[in-house]
Formats: sequence, structure tokens, C-alpha cells
Amino acid sequence: MAVFSEVQKAVELLLQGELVALPTETVYGLGGNALDAGVVAKIFEAKNRPSFDPLIVHVASVDQAGEIAEITEEARLLFERFSPGPLTLVLKKKDVVPDLVTSGHSTVAVRIPNHAKTIEVIRKSGLCIAAPSANPFGYTSPTTAQHVEEQLGAKIGGILDGGPATIGLESTIVDASGAGLKVLRLGGLPYEEICKALGKEIPVQTSSSKPNAPGMLSSHYNPGVPIKLFEDADALWGAYLETKATVGVLYMGESRSLEFERNLSEGEDLREVAAGLFAGLRELAKEAVEEIWTYKMPEVGLGRAINDRLKRAAISV
Repeated sequence: MAVFSEVQKAVELLLQGELVALPTETVYGLGGNALDAGVVAKIFEAKNRPSFDPLIVHVASVDQAGEIAEITEEARLLFERFSPGPLTLVLKKKDVVPDLVTSGHSTVAVRIPNHAKTIEVIRKSGLCIAAPSANPFGYTSPTTAQHVEEQLGAKIGGILDGGPATIGLESTIVDASGAGLKVLRLGGLPYEEICKALGKEIPVQTSSSKPNAPGMLSSHYNPGVPIKLFEDADALWGAYLETKATVGVLYMGESRSLEFERNLSEGEDLREVAAGLFAGLRELAKEAVEEIWTYKMPEVGLGRAINDRLKRAAISV
């Protein structure tokens, strides 16, 4: 497996039926031809992903999305308002999409990523690209090419290096396949912005044992070290003063200069916290710590999605 920066090399590998890790603004995705069931099966195998967890299909335009899915009026509004960007829409699928992509559901998850290299790959290849996060199933999502290389090794054809992910959290997923919209996964597009664009609040249903969109399983994002999630910063720091365990702390705010820590944002900017969350978990997991401690962020904007990931990571160990 090679790490490279040339778009054309990624295009050639994908057209040969290989898997290529692709950069996006959210996380790196493990890409393959979404309309070739054999290639899609390779994605599930490389990730050790259960077949009941569907994939997101990446396209370069709303018109291309229309080739694989039925686009409702509200879906078109959201696509045009927030794409390219960290938004995935679940839509009624067309017959051209293999059942393996959708885990047998009549719907397909579609998004237009906001990364120039990956958009160019899609356009030059002419493919619709299935691309779940480029990591073994259940583990922390990759935000750099190096993260992919460390976790997937020689299981894939190559990695297109497009630099660090700028958002760092997976896309927000909205079900637009039926009469009413609902959020299936909180993510890089804040819930409040979606509601503002629609002129109404929509329900949030982010967990399921039989998901029709990715990221709905209750246990996920495991960095390999137990995570303890506190209700707030005061609770964490109070417990930290008493503990005899070797603990790594993930926090924001004024620097505390701990032996094992990752301060994700001294200015308490939730965008910085989101961008550094997965990398911070990975880095602390490599230290000689028994546990990673962190706390819930304010439940506004990206804080909702950050807390969603932390809750699932804490459940998973």
C-alpha cells in the first residue's frame, strides 16, 4: 500500500476495482466503486464491518446524486444549502445501487464531500464512491493519511493524502426519504443550522440496533483505552485530584500542563475541539495511560456531535 498525493493515481486504482482511502473535510473515507457489489464487499472485508451497517455514497453533484436516488424537494433544498459539506441525506434508492451498500434497505445515504481532491477523483473517474471511515469497524475515525496507514496497513490499494481533515467529525445524517425529516446522526453540520434552513425543528433519532444509516450503533469510536466521560469539567478535575490511576485527560480551556493531556482548544472553540477530537484520543491511547478522561461539552452547535461521539466511545470499553 502506498501513500500518494496524485489524484490520477487514485482514479486509476478505483477504476481497477481497488480500494483507496480518500480525504474529506470530515474524516478519511475508504473508497470504492459503489455500484460494483464485489468492490463494496471488499470495503466490508477490509474494515471488518458488519453487513447490517450501511455505507455512504459520495458524489460530486446533486445531478449525480439523482442518478442513484430520488431527491425530494426538501432534500434538494438541503443539498443546495449545505453541499459540498458535512451533510449526508438518506434517500429512496434506485435499482442501480447494490443491496450490500444499503444493507438491504430501500434507502441510500448520499453526500457531496467538501474536499477538492476527492471531488476531482469522483469527476475524473465518473464513479459514485462508497466511502465509510477508513478504519477498522468500531475504532476511532482517521483524520490524517497516517492514521489510515497505521490502522489498515496493506489491506487497501492506496491512500490519497489530502492533508488533515478540517472538521474532524463525520457528517450529519438526515433522513429525507419519507414524509418527515429526522436527524439520524449528529455530526459536522450543526443541528441548529439545519433547522434554521428548514424553518422548523426536526426530530433526532441517533441510535439503532438495525441502522438504516452509518454511525447509529450505540458502541463505537473505541481508541483502544477505556474512556471515562464526566458530566462536566468540575467533576473531572475533582476526581483527578483524588485518583491514583495513570490518566490521560482530554479537555479545553486554560492549559494545566499535565503529564498526559491533550488540550483541544485553549480558547474553548468547539470547532477546534471537533477537529482535534479523534486525533487526541489516538495520541493519548498511545501513551502509558490506564484510562482516558474527558467531559461533556456544551450541548450547542458542534458540542452535540462531540458529546455523541464521546458517549459512544465511553460505552465501547
